[in-house]
Amino acid sequence: MTGPAAIAIALTAVGLGLAACGGGGGSTGSASVAADAPVGAVPAYNKSRMSVATAKPVDAYVMLGGRAKTCWFNPSAPLFPDHVYRADVSPDGQKVKITIHDKRNLGRAGKLAYTIDFHQQGASTIVTSKNLTMTPEQAAKMQFDINRWKSGQTNCSKEWPEVVAQPAAQ
Repeated sequence: MTGPAAIAIALTAVGLGLAACGGGGGSTGSASVAADAPVGAVPAYNKSRMSVATAKPVDAYVMLGGRAKTCWFNPSAPLFPDHVYRADVSPDGQKVKITIHDKRNLGRAGKLAYTIDFHQQGASTIVTSKNLTMTPEQAAKMQFDINRWKSGQTNCSKEWPEVVAQPAAQ
């Protein structure tokens, strides 16, 4: 295997190894997380911006993407069985995007439903999520889990957050 796919696989493997070793390579930083979103009930908004402190985009992806695959898309009990997970890692590992798609026949990706974008900004990785077609409850659950995982939790929560209704447009 050659080209961008081989590089993406290699970067993911390196990220997994670094995550398992607590960062390794003489790094003094930790994968601590800072969030711009309020704690508590998750509003029914389409975008949330958060910063994963001291983690490179590919490392933040390994941490959050692995949990998303385990908790939302595991083969034995998927939380979102009508959707599929896809990820795109740039050859240099500086930009990563997870996309969630409606599932078509044979499990292939259909219409884009949700995105999680990882990109470097200064010393931090900025993680931006956007709901395109998921229900407000599904999007709130995804954002709830992303926020939990950024704060260091690693479990797959069965809790579904309360969705705060947005005021009607006038």
